[in-house]
Amino acid sequence: MRLAETIARIATLDKAVQAEAQKRLDSLTKPPGSLGRLEEMARRVAAIQGVVPPRLGPKRIFVFAADHGVTAERVSAYPQAVTAQMTYNFLSGGAAINALARALGVELEIIDAGVAHDFPPELKLRALKIRRGTDNFTRGPAMTRAEAEACIEAGIRRVEEAAAKEQPFLLGVGEMGIGNTTSAAAILCALTGAAPREAAGSGAGIDAEGWARKVAAIEKGLAINRPDAKDALDVLTKVGGLEIGAMAGAMLGAAALRIPLVVDGFIAGSAGLIARALCPGVMDFLFAAHVSAERGHRAMLHELGVVPLLDLGMRLGEGTGACLAMGVIEAAVKLMREMATFESAGVAGKIA
Repeated sequence: MRLAETIARIATLDKAVQAEAQKRLDSLTKPPGSLGRLEEMARRVAAIQGVVPPRLGPKRIFVFAADHGVTAERVSAYPQAVTAQMTYNFLSGGAAINALARALGVELEIIDAGVAHDFPPELKLRALKIRRGTDNFTRGPAMTRAEAEACIEAGIRRVEEAAAKEQPFLLGVGEMGIGNTTSAAAILCALTGAAPREAAGSGAGIDAEGWARKVAAIEKGLAINRPDAKDALDVLTKVGGLEIGAMAGAMLGAAALRIPLVVDGFIAGSAGLIARALCPGVMDFLFAAHVSAERGHRAMLHELGVVPLLDLGMRLGEGTGACLAMGVIEAAVKLMREMATFESAGVAGKIA
């Protein structure tokens, strides 16, 4: 019910606000269009918020962690236990995303969406565990349809709670889950018809034999489960991940509340595919942070019809690309808010 209600609240952007934002940008002390894509970012944020210039405020990234049963097929260079170990690392502030968040003033929230581990209750960990990891999708569905819907709705709820508390300026999503590039590639294949050999990359650094196992696992999972490309929930159920569903939910929740959301890399992009399949209008509210070095991400971005803000050769996940992109988007908005106009600065405009 929450999913359907959330989708029903996602509205199109107001063209009048977009026009007003463009007029504001053109009045600033610079040649028209000279700030390139920064102007596009500021204009989109204004249109999403419905106000010119856009307001600033807190920036928050949700890092969703969950385990994947497909790791039993030896598709990852790291053991499944690393999901829980890295979650502890996030909580203690020692991961790359922690360093970047501190540098850019971004609040981090670590969320257990389905780690196969019991964390002590005293930790500063948001517990939204749907189940202890997915099943091995080479032997049947990764989860039940009810669980797929539950993880999407968990993401929606978390956005609603954050919005009620702090009126965020920007939200972002990242993830942690050993084996999740395999699920992300399988989602890409299921929804777009891409070949597993083209969608599957090296993930966290598997060798050639590991890559071959990964491709074989995706091929087998698709053949056994036959996910329905016209039913995003079926795709998530058959070959997805709990953290992927939660990220898709966060995207839908942010769109319903008119909050810009920054999508990290390949795995977060697969959540974007799920969210778009559920509600195409969600794309108006999403920013693609960067193009990952992971094989298949460029094709994924092309399918989503988005141009990433950054291209730094990154493939870490965790929300690291989203964090960096948030800084760029915030800078774009500050330009619209803080630059003088030709009139206020007493600067002559362009000769007619």
